[in-house]
Amino acid sequence: MPQYVDGFVFPISRDRLAEYKRVAEAVAEIYREHGATDYREFVGDDLNREGTLPFPGLLNAADSETVVFGWVVFESREARDEVNERVEADPRMADLVAPLLDPSNPVFVPKRMAYGGFKPLVRIDRRDDG
Repeated sequence: MPQYVDGFVFPISRDRLAEYKRVAEAVAEIYREHGATDYREFVGDDLNREGTLPFPGLLNAADSETVVFGWVVFESREARDEVNERVEADPRMADLVAPLLDPSNPVFVPKRMAYGGFKPLVRIDRRDDG
């Protein structure tokens, strides 16, 4: 089955991570309700691999920040477009996201997020034969 993935990565202040996590969990549920097949977010742990450009450097993250990396999986690009449209129109989203974007004390700054849609290239699933 073809899939489509929206991927994103952004810096976030370590001291605001718990606040962000509460909102992200609610957002994930809204995405699932509207048709996303999977929603995942991860927080940086081992971000400096020798010989590569580390995510914090890529995102100009401050020492007080870490990186969140995530994706949302959809059945197809068309499904992604439909789900995103429904999510954006869901009134719960405005209530959830507004506190994160408060200009006087933002938790999340959208202009610092890298985001894009991706079509499949390679997929290997681990299958349990047991």
